Amino acid sequence: MLDELEELDVDVVSMVDLGLPSPVEDGATFEDNALVKARSAARASGLPALADDSGLEVDALGGAPGVFSARYAGAGADDQANNDKVLAAMTGIADRRARFVSAVAVATADGREWVVRATMEGRLLEAPDGDGGFGYDPLFRTEGQTVSNGRLSPEDKDRLSHRGKALRAIRPVLVRLLS
Repeated sequence: MLDELEELDVDVVSMVDLGLPSPVEDGATFEDNALVKARSAARASGLPALADDSGLEVDALGGAPGVFSARYAGAGADDQANNDKVLAAMTGIADRRARFVSAVAVATADGREWVVRATMEGRLLEAPDGDGGFGYDPLFRTEGQTVSNGRLSPEDKDRLSHRGKALRAIRPVLVRLLS
């Protein structure tokens, strides 16, 4: 995911590396949660901060799991439990349109903020396929692809992914901040 930032000649460090606590992600949207994380890191570190919030939206489920993607099957649930819950909810449903969403935010300690949203459109499969990637990847096939995201190479996934698109979209902001 950070390949898009390699040419910027900056050291990317995580909140964990800086010893910062993770803020409570209580936003109603991916954009809200990305901003919560970026603001928290920028205020605590005094440095520009980049944060992402992402997940799966399924049309037939009214956009669920949405911002609850990582904990769709409950707090502490693993990928398998989340996948099982989505599959159970989709039993007998023909409309399998879905998308991965990523919101990437940049915040500075002086209060400036930017946020972009990008998607990876596709369809849910009837059963998992492949063991690559993570999360819902084995259940999802990106538009124009013949295999699930669980079978895409890391390079293909990055080229097509919601996170890659969002990072490429926010890159000009980072270039301006760092110049």
